Amino acid sequence: MSSPSAPDPSRRTVLATGSALGGTLLASGLPLTQATAADRPDTAPPAGDPWRTVLDDADLVWQRMPSAWYEGPFLGNGLLGSGIYAEPGAASTAVRFTIQHSEVQDHRPEFGSLFGLARLPIGYFTLEPVGAITGLDWRLSLRDAELTGTLTTDKGTLALRALIHNDRSVLAVEVTASEGERGFRWVFHPADAISPRAAFKPLPDGYQGNPPAQVADHDGITAAVQPLLAGGQHVTAWRERTRGRTRTLYAHVAHSHPRTTALGRALTALRRTEQLPYSALAVDHRAWWHAYYRKSFLSLPDARIQRFYWIQLYKTASAARRDAPVMATSGPWLEPTPWPNTWWNLNAQLEYWLIHGSNHLELDAITRALSEFRDNLAQETPTPYRADSLGIPRTTDPHLVNGAASTLMGYGVGVPGQDPPTPEVGNLTWALHNVWLSYRHTMDRSILQDILFPLLRKAINYYLHFLESGPDGKLHLPATFSPEYGGDSRDCNYDLMLLTWGCRTLLESAELLGIDDPLVPRWREVLAKRVPYPTDANGFMIGADIPFAKSHRHYSHLLAVYPLYEVTGRTPDERALIERSLAHWVGFEGALQGYTFTGAASMSALLGKGEDALGYLGELMTRFIQPNTMYQESGPVIETPLSAAQSLHDMVCQSWGGVIRVFPALPAAWADLVVHDFRTQGAFLLGARREDGATRWVRLLSEAGAPCVVRHGIAGPVDVRDGRGRPLPHIDVGDGAVQVALRKGESALITAGGDRPDLTVAPVRPNEDAPRWGLPRV
Repeated sequence: MSSPSAPDPSRRTVLATGSALGGTLLASGLPLTQATAADRPDTAPPAGDPWRTVLDDADLVWQRMPSAWYEGPFLGNGLLGSGIYAEPGAASTAVRFTIQHSEVQDHRPEFGSLFGLARLPIGYFTLEPVGAITGLDWRLSLRDAELTGTLTTDKGTLALRALIHNDRSVLAVEVTASEGERGFRWVFHPADAISPRAAFKPLPDGYQGNPPAQVADHDGITAAVQPLLAGGQHVTAWRERTRGRTRTLYAHVAHSHPRTTALGRALTALRRTEQLPYSALAVDHRAWWHAYYRKSFLSLPDARIQRFYWIQLYKTASAARRDAPVMATSGPWLEPTPWPNTWWNLNAQLEYWLIHGSNHLELDAITRALSEFRDNLAQETPTPYRADSLGIPRTTDPHLVNGAASTLMGYGVGVPGQDPPTPEVGNLTWALHNVWLSYRHTMDRSILQDILFPLLRKAINYYLHFLESGPDGKLHLPATFSPEYGGDSRDCNYDLMLLTWGCRTLLESAELLGIDDPLVPRWREVLAKRVPYPTDANGFMIGADIPFAKSHRHYSHLLAVYPLYEVTGRTPDERALIERSLAHWVGFEGALQGYTFTGAASMSALLGKGEDALGYLGELMTRFIQPNTMYQESGPVIETPLSAAQSLHDMVCQSWGGVIRVFPALPAAWADLVVHDFRTQGAFLLGARREDGATRWVRLLSEAGAPCVVRHGIAGPVDVRDGRGRPLPHIDVGDGAVQVALRKGESALITAGGDRPDLTVAPVRPNEDAPRWGLPRV
């Protein structure tokens, strides 16, 4: 942690804005081994291209038949999704290609977000060979976002290629059959249009499933039209085209409410696409994915974790887009689940953390959705407080609507000091921390001015209605709910920590934006008089009334440590408090789940404990991550593996508090590591290389001209040079950090004094081989 001589920039410095680049991300200028030409989609990547090397190495393979969604290949584009695995109960006769879509939902708010507004299952295709399946050899190419391979039967072979087109949102599966398999067929199986929660929980009174889908031919295109009781429809349209020895299935999904326009849209979209041969369709699809990956680069010597990381980048872009719905708990791959919508008390936040460091703000649906549907949030706030406050329910549909609230149908925004309903009130403030991260990583003033400040102001206003002064002269909160622990507590740490972060951020945002807000004195009073976070001998409590005393997967009581970085170990006592709290939290077995270990890894990384962080990630991989890197509890839960990628980011680079920390928590085994165009707070693009356990160089490109303080980790005196190799003025601020003045578009290269290292970006050599993800041959 920072020494007394290290910089302690004000939060105004941390928030200081620069001009946004309108979504255009600059290249860092680092020389790349033969990679320059490969940045152009129309140019074939040359041999030695680092992105192709790491992506090809990370491809998933199957030489055994996957039996479930958590074992098989998966395709997606943020909207349409397909998981591929053996047909349950018929593994030797059929392969299932699921068809699900993140916009397909019910529209009956009277039954709440978990039933009446739930995502609805669509159905699946089965690929049914002539003979019995005897083997397979599949490969999911991350680089091309495409499944290829062969299915072998006792009658012959089926060679297939499959993708979900990035722009056209069409599933295309090309199959070339041997003579004995010419008679294979595709069959579509519509699903019952009922909330998936119905398989886990009792139905609300009066709730019934939607009527069956109606399948009919429309001038050569088959469509399954699913009418909805609330009005509207969703439609799956498909057609198979034969070209020589190949047959290609094309499928598209459209949804409309309350009008019945989905059928026409689905037919039109399919007709525009099914005329194209698979190879032609794949060209611009692959180009998008090739460009996507080149926005950043990471290579480390743990082969299994490196592959896992690149698969999470593939998974995120398969599940998320800025204009797609905020990811539901299962992403676009809906399967039987008790959680058929978007969860806001942890899941949504964790799903999107990795987009910042990996330089993929084009996937930020949270910032867009909170802005677009802010009026719906007002309607979800308890009526007496709607004029000046906002909250977000625990669960919502893609439009941030919960509908009827009950423990059965969906959890609304509670009221502090009351129960029922459950007084879970901090979720919007936590979601807005994600928006703050997007602002800080881009320095886009419009995010701060138009979205973060007005929404955060109203989220914090909700707390201000209930704060009360106690006999101790401190400001206290009435009883609220810490997500998932059970029981309500006064001075609940979940809410006190979010309230503190929110008031501090509002004060500095108002100063930065030049806003003379009448609430400034109140925000200052909260920071000055807020009761200290409740603690006991074991560390942070749930709240003043509830100690932490049982196994609990959620780190709702530790948000000030991570991800808010309000309590960071600046003093020995504070560091001891974090260590004690972390050990006590993970010391209770029984209820711990996957994201427990990603949170613990990131908190260990904050403390600079790389070995501990790696140990927690190892626990996650061993105990929870499935063969295709998916994760499940009662159903699919996508946030955990995605947040593991963020834990890896936290080991490689941290940029909280106005200081960029390079390689702050690496285990000793990671003696070699390279990162390129890693996006940090302050809108910097970071490149750095570690060789033989020592940092050789660090390079930062400023996109916004924000203040730059970097803890580089290079031992001894350093040289700092600009983009032309000239000495660059800098200030040694202690604790291994330098301060450099960079204007927008300028860069700084930091090396050991007199060193002129090779700046080539190339993959590092793995310490040892590891099995590929998927189901390789045993």
